[in-house]
Order: sequence, then C-alpha cells, then structure tokens
Amino acid sequence: MTQMIHAPEPPPWPWRLRASLAMTAALTLKLLPRDRWRTRARLALARTASSLPAAHPGDVRQAYEAVVACQPSWWRGQIDCKERAVATVLATALTGRRCHLVLGARALPAAFHAWVMTADGTAIGAEEAGGQDHPWTPVYTTP
Repeated sequence: MTQMIHAPEPPPWPWRLRASLAMTAALTLKLLPRDRWRTRARLALARTASSLPAAHPGDVRQAYEAVVACQPSWWRGQIDCKERAVATVLATALTGRRCHLVLGARALPAAFHAWVMTADGTAIGAEEAGGQDHPWTPVYTTP
C-alpha cells in the first residue's frame, strides 16, 4: 500500500520572515574564504544575543522548524547543521530572546554536529544525524 507523504505546513509569516533573514545571514558566513574565519564569525554572531532574556523551548522549536522549512531555493550548495543552528539562534534573537549555539562531537562513528539549546537544557536539532542512536557530546556552548 502506498502512503502519501505531505509536505509540512509552512510556518506563519512572522516566523518565515525571521527564519529567512537569519538563514541569509548564516549562509553569508559560509561564503567566507577560510573555515577558521567562518567558525569565528558564527560564534561571534551567536554571542551577540547573550544579553537577551532566555527563550521558551516552544519558541525555539518553532524557530528551528521555520528555519528548516524556509531553506532558500537560490542556494545551490548544501546547508549544514551549523548554518541551521546559527540561523535558529538568530531567528530566536529577532524575537528578543536567546538560545545557545552548541558545537558537539561523538566518538563512534566519529562526527561533528551543531544544534541549539534552551536555557533549561532542552536540545533542539540534536536528533539530526543519528543523535538518538549515538548521542552527541557538547564541546562548546555559546554563553
């Protein structure tokens, strides 16, 4: 029997606008020539929201889903977890709240990953790339 798969419903327009602006900023950083510069720029951009009050986990989840749903068609390259995580931090910051960018790794199979975390410790985006089977260990968390 064939099962119909429906596309997710697009987020409301305020979230789409925030997610589109944040994704554009995150993808602009990907154009920097050196990986070291890109990483420093991502961390600096994520730290700009550190003085804002903490966001509710539901709002951060909604920002993450909006970022995933609003990936631009004009970008022909791959959009990695780092860009989605930075865009989620920026989209949340555009609401006047903050969440934390987390860079992590795991040993077996060896891999790196980026996700966001709320102030109460809720990880959002960590379930990507086999996060349930082989959990990620946080290496760096922005303040």
